[in-house]
Amino acid sequence: MSDSTSIDTSVSRPTAPASVIAATPPVIAATPPPVQSSRSRMTERIIGVLALVGTAFTVWLGLWVTPPDKFQGNLVRLVYIHPGVAWVALYAAFGLATISSVFYLWPRTRSLFWDRLAAASVEVGVVFNVLTLVSGSIWGKPTWGVWWAWDARLTSTAIMLVFALGYLALRRANDDPELRAKRSAVFAIIAAINVPIDHFSVDWWHTLHQGATVFTENGNFLVHGSMLVTLFISLFAFTLLFFWLLRARYRLEVRRDERYASSLEEAI
Repeated sequence: MSDSTSIDTSVSRPTAPASVIAATPPVIAATPPPVQSSRSRMTERIIGVLALVGTAFTVWLGLWVTPPDKFQGNLVRLVYIHPGVAWVALYAAFGLATISSVFYLWPRTRSLFWDRLAAASVEVGVVFNVLTLVSGSIWGKPTWGVWWAWDARLTSTAIMLVFALGYLALRRANDDPELRAKRSAVFAIIAAINVPIDHFSVDWWHTLHQGATVFTENGNFLVHGSMLVTLFISLFAFTLLFFWLLRARYRLEVRRDERYASSLEEAI
């Protein structure tokens, strides 16, 4: 009787050495960019459209509808630009950054959302601060005879710009997100001391800069009619423009943090 011989038809696959397997870097999936909801995109579009329409109305009313001033003539039309950008730079941007910094430092509300919001607000505020100084200089040259004077209001506004640039530099000097957020928040709160100094500078010191533009000490309006309407439209338009730019800058801040976290994972 012949013995039956079994033949193994399985094919053995070569196994990579353990050293090769250990040296192979892990595959890390890239972090996808933040996805905006349809409602968020619609809100941003509405803000952008309203800001554009408001700016267009400001230009139309300011150049062709409102009358020239009795003393300043057509130069008064800068009132539809300068107070609006100054309001955003001094109160909206730095005010929001200060409030966000307080919320970040408070343990119960601490979140990267507040840190990112403060950073975005300061960076957008820098743009409006520069516009404030430029438009003020254009207005000051024919009125005062000089482009720049070390006036209390002008100097405190320039100091605010220096503080904002220092805030942004401080953020770029720290790679640790938590340490960067804490130091930036403390700096923003300290820098906010300059806001009331800037606001009351025309009352505390004898300055070249005029006093209140819209209201008197008794709360009465200093401008009337079409000039007042145009001024309020410009304030509304510049405020919407600020929030539209703020949303866009906030998204960039989120992506920056995600790229940093992804590169840190790859390094580890």
